[in-house]
Amino acid sequence: MTETTQTQTMPPRGGVQPRSPEFRLALDALRGLRQDLIHDAFAYRPLPRIRVDGPLTRLLPPRLREHAGWTPHALVAAAGLLAMAITADANDDNGGFGALVSAALVLCPILLTLVRPVGAFWLSLAATPFAAVLSSYWSDWPWFTGYWSDWPWPTGNFACHLVVLTIVALRTRPRVAAWMWALTAAYGIVIEGILGERHYVSNTGLFLVVSALALLAVTVFQVRSTAKQEVTAQQTVTAHERSKRTLLEERTTIARELHDVVAHHMSVVAIQAEAAPYRVENPPPELAYAFKVIRENAVIALSELRRVLGVVWAEDYEAPDAPQPKLADLDRLLENVRDAGLQVDRTVTGAVRELPQGVELSAYRIVQEALSNSLRHAPGAAAKVEVGYVLGGLGLRIVNGPATGLVKPSPGAGHGITGMRERVSMLDGAMTAEATDDGGYEVEVFLPVTAAASTKDPT
Repeated sequence: MTETTQTQTMPPRGGVQPRSPEFRLALDALRGLRQDLIHDAFAYRPLPRIRVDGPLTRLLPPRLREHAGWTPHALVAAAGLLAMAITADANDDNGGFGALVSAALVLCPILLTLVRPVGAFWLSLAATPFAAVLSSYWSDWPWFTGYWSDWPWPTGNFACHLVVLTIVALRTRPRVAAWMWALTAAYGIVIEGILGERHYVSNTGLFLVVSALALLAVTVFQVRSTAKQEVTAQQTVTAHERSKRTLLEERTTIARELHDVVAHHMSVVAIQAEAAPYRVENPPPELAYAFKVIRENAVIALSELRRVLGVVWAEDYEAPDAPQPKLADLDRLLENVRDAGLQVDRTVTGAVRELPQGVELSAYRIVQEALSNSLRHAPGAAAKVEVGYVLGGLGLRIVNGPATGLVKPSPGAGHGITGMRERVSMLDGAMTAEATDDGGYEVEVFLPVTAAASTKDPT
């Protein structure tokens, strides 16, 4: 026996049928229209002054530059005067009062765009039929006697509404421009449908084509400007993030190198403290206990150091087997740089002495990075490295001349300078890096060293 299952679709609660996608689309469109052109249509939104630090405004005299910020306002006023002139020329036979009223109907909407742009659109659209009727009234009542041209856009209102659409589109977003054009088209079509039989000349089609081209140009300009701003903002953020990442990477490298330096010395301390009692025959218990405490503290400090700095270690990082470089290894570095094609000389002044390993390592890395920048940005140039052992610290000066030869300089993002500054700041030093007058580059660094820290390590 076969059972037939019937499925019954239950209507929504309350008996309300689901709305179709077309209905929802139309509803969203009406909401957009209300938000863009109806809600707060006459809100006060004054046109701001433009910036006067552009490449063109800098060429103006100082007194004239102060007033250059009002250029958009002056252009709007000039457009209003031009529309008035067109209206006056088209209504020169309509009498003084008619010409005055027609001029006011085209001037007020254009000037209103300076403070209430959306309201100016509605005023211009509402003033157009009054101007058309007024123009026909002063032409001996043509709707009773014949036909007239420039309908439904009189010449002055044609120019006025086109200017208003352009200005409002510039001051709003592209969607508002689309709504204004659609409402303008609806106005022209409705007026032609009502009075089109009596007037054989219509300029609605011409106005819609001209206004569409103007609004399209404005929309393209806005889209390009917005895209350019977004790209500039993204580039700024990217450069900032890249600089931060470089800074973190440099700090990680410095932390690793400092760990290697400190761990080496702490290991030496622990080993010597353990071996010291055996170098003395019959050491007193107090001395043996003191060396034991020293060794235990050195081991604890070494373990804590590794635990704290472990957060900056990569998983595949291994401590180097060779000792970290120092200033005594500069000769080998300079030989490698000379083999790469950079002519470099070294000058050492002051009493050469051994400095703390962290200072010597940072000094070596700074010279290394500065010479790498010279190779990259100034191929074919000559460089000079000056090392000065001065009272209270170490001075470095690396300078190179301008690029020469056929090799083009390689572009860079300035991360090497960032790394050098980070090393100097961690040692409480001072650094300047700037271009020289002859087109080269100069880096000056001072790393402070206390007198007690600059003594030779007895180990």
